[in-house]
Amino acid sequence: MNYRETLDFLFSSLPMFQRIGQAAYKADLNNTFILDEHLDHPHKYFKTIHVAGTNGKGSVSHMLAAVLQKAGYRTGLYTSPHLKDFRERIKINGRMIPENEVVRFVNENKNIIDQVQPSFFEMTVALAFSYFFREKVDIAVIETGLGGRLDSTNIINPLVSVITNIGLDHTQFLGNTLEKIAAEKAGIIKPHIPVIVGEYQVETYPVFNEYAEGNNSSLVYADQKYKTISNYLVSENEHVLTIQSERGIIHVATDLPGNYQTRNIPTVLQTIDSLREGGLKISERSVLEGISEVRRLTGLRGRWEVIGKDPLLVCDTAHNREGLSMVFRQIKQTPYKKLHVILGIVKDKDIHSILPVLLPEAEYYFTQAAIPRAMDHKELKDAAAMAGLYGFSYPSVTEAINAAKRNADKEDMIFIGGSTFVVAEALT
Repeated sequence: MNYRETLDFLFSSLPMFQRIGQAAYKADLNNTFILDEHLDHPHKYFKTIHVAGTNGKGSVSHMLAAVLQKAGYRTGLYTSPHLKDFRERIKINGRMIPENEVVRFVNENKNIIDQVQPSFFEMTVALAFSYFFREKVDIAVIETGLGGRLDSTNIINPLVSVITNIGLDHTQFLGNTLEKIAAEKAGIIKPHIPVIVGEYQVETYPVFNEYAEGNNSSLVYADQKYKTISNYLVSENEHVLTIQSERGIIHVATDLPGNYQTRNIPTVLQTIDSLREGGLKISERSVLEGISEVRRLTGLRGRWEVIGKDPLLVCDTAHNREGLSMVFRQIKQTPYKKLHVILGIVKDKDIHSILPVLLPEAEYYFTQAAIPRAMDHKELKDAAAMAGLYGFSYPSVTEAINAAKRNADKEDMIFIGGSTFVVAEALT
């Protein structure tokens, strides 16, 4: 098979949660263990950092990878989902896995893939670990896909386990309370491995403490060690934070302009402290330069990304109540004459918790991504009207964007979001 045929095989033959939802979810690690055994446990040959959480885990993973690259480490990065190219999921020092490596892996392991019938995610994790081993990375930052305890990435024994925060997302799999979801995320905590939790939350504090104590693992809450005092946008692509720590005041610049990075950067800084205590050599200069150049070093996209001007056109992959509330808080702080919102949501989200955090004064363009999991654009429009959000519906993201551009003046703002897949199509 060539690369295109290989991708067609992967997308069509393996159940993919991002596309079809619950039918692709595997509630055990059996397939992961079989593939790992077949590949001779490649993850044991390089150091890892494990990152879970409801929001921010992608940003935190990319920032950590950028810092490690600046520190001189050959750094692997595994994240999901991808926006434009499948290979975005697997990178070394910011470079995507080559097409021929994807083809080679599938061709060489097609028999075991046919035999095991893993999910798309299980296969991709195996591919990533195998590739990182072959390319002799020093360390890899591994982002969980869904949850933690039963996530396919949860076979690693990392230098540090990171949990960014807990919110009500994927409740049909992880539980319908913060405590239950925290327990699933806490499943990445390993014996004697330090744990960094990004945000102290009253509901989840006892859960994380119990898991950490049960594993004899030290536990630190990043927002108790690093507190963001102020932040401001220098430009559309530069964000400067003033942060108070036990060592004094530090100023951190980043090319990720989303205000929610004020929550993620303290998590990164505390994780770096833990890695230093574990013996990694990471200078302060590497930390500051890495965080300031995340997009250039890792290729991260879709986080408060400005993709057009006159009118201002911004997209963001936030897709749950907590994430979208922070994004719309920043929208309210952005100058514009009129707001146009292109919105698409997947049908397994709790739409009735999401819609109230949006802005009723905006004009809406309801749409759907080209995946089976997308909520029908007309159904979304009707549900939004019940929440006081009004506009027209469009069967494709392209049609919605074109309509918004036709209606918007130069002084207006167009926001695209609600779903990672809507943003992916906008960027494509």
